[in-house]
Order: sequence, then C-alpha cells, then structure tokens
Amino acid sequence: MKMVETLNTTEDIKHVLLHACCAPCSSAIVEWMLANDVRPTIYYYNPNIFPLEEYEIRKNESKRHAESLGLEWIDDDWRHDEWLACVAGLEGEPERGSRCARCFELRLTAAARKAVELGINWFTTTLASSRWKRLDQIENAGHAAEIAVPGARFWARNWRKGGLQERRNQLLKEYGFYNQLYCGCEFSMRKDDN
Repeated sequence: MKMVETLNTTEDIKHVLLHACCAPCSSAIVEWMLANDVRPTIYYYNPNIFPLEEYEIRKNESKRHAESLGLEWIDDDWRHDEWLACVAGLEGEPERGSRCARCFELRLTAAARKAVELGINWFTTTLASSRWKRLDQIENAGHAAEIAVPGARFWARNWRKGGLQERRNQLLKEYGFYNQLYCGCEFSMRKDDN
C-alpha cells in the first residue's frame, strides 16, 4: 500500500517531533527537513530494541547525530518490559505482521503524547524510511495515535522517496554510523543469530 502524503508542502509545518528509530534512518530525513525549513526535535523511544547493549549503541548514535546538528534530542528510556507486555501473544508473528503493527502504535502514541507535552503540533517517524516496514501499518499507527492523543497531528510521509534512501546510505558512510542488521526486537532476529 502506498502511504498517502498528508501535505504536499511544508509551509504549515515548521517544527515537528521526529520519532527516530536510529541515526542511519533519521539522517537523510533530518537533512531534508532542515533544507525545507522544518525544525525537528528528535524523539528516541524504542523499547522494542533488544538486547540493552544494542539499544544503547543505537541510542548513542542517534544522540551523536542530533548533537552534531545542534538539534534537541529526547530519550524516553528503554522500558522493554512494557513493550513485551504490549506484544504478548504475538511473539511468533512474522516480520511485517500484527506484532509490528502493535509495536508501531505503541511507539507512535508515545511520540504523539510527547509532541503535545512539548507544544509541537506535528509528529512523524523514521519508520517510514525503512523498506523492511509496511507503510500502511505505520500510517494506521500514526492515525491511531492522533485519535488517542487529542491535539497531535501525524505527518504521514513516505520517507523512502525523493532520493532519501540513497542519501541515507551516503550519510551512513560519512558519519561512520553503526548500521544494525535487524529491526531491533528479539523476535526479528534470525534463529542463527541467537
């Protein structure tokens, strides 16, 4: 399913809370935003990432990237037990299945709450930059978060388009980012990785 663009222009979005899953995925998006006069506040909330060491590596890379650009960066802590409770019963689901949809909704609802708390009208996510994720699940999760959190508006955008995927790969090398090999949750790891 093709993600519907909420806006064709950024003229009414000047500040956005960007839920970031990792530095590689956010780098080209942040660059595009800054070039289009949109100021992102980076929000790192990823309780799905496992193990804790992996979480810390990704978190530190995201923070390093934001700091290098002088951007506000917010860590909303790991809280992996809450995430496990959220996806309980869906552990055996395949990638792109209902476990992922529930995970996206949890994370984007947290992002919507944080945006409202900070007085930022719009929120979006780097999850929509990954070719390994279903755009319809991300869009549905973002719109569910809008409903759950009055005052929050989801900027549904396909961040794969416009050369951003290629630019992501260039920035990954330029910054020397750690590049993970799985989405982050223990259920997405290949059996032989354990």
